[in-house]
Amino acid sequence: MKEKYWSFGAASTGGAHPPPEGGSGPDPQTPVLRINQLDAFELDSALDQLVWNQFSQCFQHFRPGLLTPVEPELKALLQLLLWRFTVYPNSATVGQSMMNLRYHNTLSLSQRYRALSRRQRLGLALLTVGPRWLTERSHSLLLSLGLGLGGSPPANGGLRLGLRRVLSLITGLTQVANVINFLVFLRKGRHPSLTERILGIRAVFTKPQAVRDAAFQYMNRELLWHGFAEFLIFLLPLVNMRKIKTTMYSLLYPLGVGKGGEEGVREGSAVWKECGLCGEWPTMPHMVGCGHVFCYYCVKSHSIADAYLTCPKCGVEVGEAKAVKLQMEMTDVHTR
Repeated sequence: MKEKYWSFGAASTGGAHPPPEGGSGPDPQTPVLRINQLDAFELDSALDQLVWNQFSQCFQHFRPGLLTPVEPELKALLQLLLWRFTVYPNSATVGQSMMNLRYHNTLSLSQRYRALSRRQRLGLALLTVGPRWLTERSHSLLLSLGLGLGGSPPANGGLRLGLRRVLSLITGLTQVANVINFLVFLRKGRHPSLTERILGIRAVFTKPQAVRDAAFQYMNRELLWHGFAEFLIFLLPLVNMRKIKTTMYSLLYPLGVGKGGEEGVREGSAVWKECGLCGEWPTMPHMVGCGHVFCYYCVKSHSIADAYLTCPKCGVEVGEAKAVKLQMEMTDVHTR
């Protein structure tokens, strides 16, 4: 029986795709796990989001909101590009390729593997990209249609309201159909999306599934690193990084510690130009016992969070915050 299975798998390519080296071609008779099909959808969604993020980052230094007016069209264009270089030549999305899957034409009467026809590929692109674009563009399309029609304002408002109701009804029926189709998929394990059922396509394994033998050494290493990562996530918020930084600063620059009062003020005018905590120009400048200046809200909020707060510049323990009093000297300027 095993020899017959492998011989059938080798003959199942049907000339549509040559069998890969070192193995057999796609076998439509082998059932595909439901989790594999759902994982392929999740990978495709993550890839769409990743491509869009990379594309939008190319315009991060341009005017804000530059891509917003044409964002639905750009997303649809990127999805069509992915379809052109994945589904169109290979009958498989990126997620399916990673899960060892590809689409099979179930409309063919042959029991061998059949690649998607040209009509099915175009239909898959239309039914995948079209509804997403229409959902994002429906509001602006209805507004432009209502503004473009002649007649009295009540007539335009009634037409827009009727079109919106029709669109909402179609959307609701589509969602109900998707839910029913998904329940059928959970029962039978085929056609996880309504688009696949309409077009008559389903996922099959590209190569026969092999027995996966994971070494215990790999599993132990993964468990060890996972536990270590969870320990770091728990430990790092408890560590006072500011105090560690101050201690290291005092060890490297011991002469800078202990400068207080007027001696710290004599370090230069740069001390008065930035807050010791946020690094910005001090707002309501206050001193805490050393020669450095802080924003009032910075030193208060950090003192509440850390009862043993020290100056990040010199390491002196923060005392009572006192407002900085500056003496201003007015001089008369005589002009000719």
